[in-house]
Amino acid sequence: MAQNYRHTMFNDAVKALQLRHGSRASYAKLDAGADGTPDALTAKELDYIALRDSFYMASVNADGWPYMQHRGGPAGFLRHIAGNRIGFADYRGNRQYISTANLADNDRVSLFLMDYPNRDRLKLVGHAVSVELADDPAAVTALMPEGYRATPERAFFIDVIGWEWNCSQHITPRFTEAEISAAVRPMAAEINQLRAEVAALRARPDQPKNSEGNRR
Repeated sequence: MAQNYRHTMFNDAVKALQLRHGSRASYAKLDAGADGTPDALTAKELDYIALRDSFYMASVNADGWPYMQHRGGPAGFLRHIAGNRIGFADYRGNRQYISTANLADNDRVSLFLMDYPNRDRLKLVGHAVSVELADDPAAVTALMPEGYRATPERAFFIDVIGWEWNCSQHITPRFTEAEISAAVRPMAAEINQLRAEVAALRARPDQPKNSEGNRR
């Protein structure tokens, strides 16, 4: 059971509010024995990560302001490196470099991974470091998805210290173009088959014609 996520996030102020609103007792039972040891990523989390084609990453700047960044790519672009380390190639974009600058001052990040069709969400927290392409081209290019048309500038490596699955409440199912295409493909094939059968029936010579010479 993952405990370090709650151990990290449930500070005294959070616990006070949980106590005030009646949820502290149940969480205290779940967190019994938590000692700060990172939550090990299991096969369930790693399989989920490998299927994601996007996620959100939050960092904090030197003035204390949070910043949320969307990252996307082919499914599996966020990769498991080893142990509790994951990473991804950072592509050239608008060149604002906010997340990169934030990590130079504070390496803490929070990731939010969504699976809208199945109404799942996974939260990760950890320590991140960026590696520039010029400093370690092999490490950066190794994280580039094969055949993906994007220009890498650096890589982010994240050592996960905690994770937590959230309930599906209030997640509205959404589907990508590829997922919709896959869902309607059998229906489209059936429609095409029926159209072919109708066309063949209309073309039969024994079919009567109406007064205008068209098949009925």
